[in-house]
Amino acid sequence: MRAALLLLFLILLAGTCTPVNVQGQVKKTTPAGTMADSSGVRADTTKQKKKRTEQGKAALRSAIIPGWGQIYNKKYWKLPIVYGALAIPVYTFNYNLEWYRKTQDAYRIKAYNDTATVPLPEDSIDPRLQPLSSSSLQQYRNEFRQNVDFSVLAFLVIWGLQVADAAVDAHLRSFNVSDDLSMRIRPVFSPGGQNGVSLVFQLRNNKNRTAFPSF
Repeated sequence: MRAALLLLFLILLAGTCTPVNVQGQVKKTTPAGTMADSSGVRADTTKQKKKRTEQGKAALRSAIIPGWGQIYNKKYWKLPIVYGALAIPVYTFNYNLEWYRKTQDAYRIKAYNDTATVPLPEDSIDPRLQPLSSSSLQQYRNEFRQNVDFSVLAFLVIWGLQVADAAVDAHLRSFNVSDDLSMRIRPVFSPGGQNGVSLVFQLRNNKNRTAFPSF
């Protein structure tokens, strides 16, 4: 008996809920609603395409010329950072390449007396390298050669980072960040004796206000 009553109650409940769902679906499929949804989707699609276009332009400019993407994003203050960061591996590359050649020539002269490949007398070796043995010169030569490779790698990494920075700036530039963003912390007192703190975030106007539960 109870099972039959429960089944009858569920059937009645389903019957009362069905018209509400149908009514909600009818409202969503009205021509006006369809036009509003379609226009909203088109607006979002257009905005997304614009974002991707801006990111692509900024990234391409920075990939061609370092700092060009930052100029496109009007982030002029980043130019000294970009060129200062790129100047470091350029300097280390030239420094290590110079000393690699010096140690290479000194090693050939001392180890093999290779004056045919390096037509220089032994006293023409850099004075700072003359006291070193051939094994020490070989070790320094290998280290300078490795540092040359690291300098090239660092230059490429920094170049890639400034391209990524330009793309991220172009993406963030499309966001509308208002100065009206604020947060308030206020105490909450309830008659049941449960007190806490409520966080209220206000975005642009009082209508867009988000309040987090008290804790």
